[in-house]
Amino acid sequence: MGLLDSLLNNPQTQQDMQNYVQRYQQGPPHEGYSDQEVMQRYQQVAPQLGPQEFQQAATQAFNNMPPDQRVQFGQYVEQQLQSQGMPMQGFNPGQGNAQMYQDPNYLAQQAAQLHQQQPGLLGQLLGGGSTGGGGLLANPAAKAALAGIAAMAISNAMGGRTGSPLSSIL
Repeated sequence: MGLLDSLLNNPQTQQDMQNYVQRYQQGPPHEGYSDQEVMQRYQQVAPQLGPQEFQQAATQAFNNMPPDQRVQFGQYVEQQLQSQGMPMQGFNPGQGNAQMYQDPNYLAQQAAQLHQQQPGLLGQLLGGGSTGGGGLLANPAAKAALAGIAAMAISNAMGGRTGSPLSSIL
């Protein structure tokens, strides 16, 4: 079913993805992989996810982040949207969102809504489409979020077991 299924049918790719998930699970969510690898995995996985799968993976990823890092992520997305002239519901400044951003379920819902409204935008805002500085290097919380969404979606596709064969993402 799409790009990810074809990748998962390749034993080397399966091993690479399993390795990625294991590295995500073993250390701090923003360490253990390059910015380029995070973007590559996120761009491979996120477009293959339906709204529920994306939100589930995002909730799991945000649960792995400390509350202050979730707030940093929410505020960073807010700033990036503002700088692009694209305020979105849920990521609007001045709405007391700092406290709400601590809630992994709320943050995942907002990220999933953004993903559903404009697929690919989250990755672009956080470093996927930028050609200059900043991007993921400038924000460990953004790197942790995208790494986590991809890793959790892959892990979910494996039934939560990083050592098992990957059959499908959906």
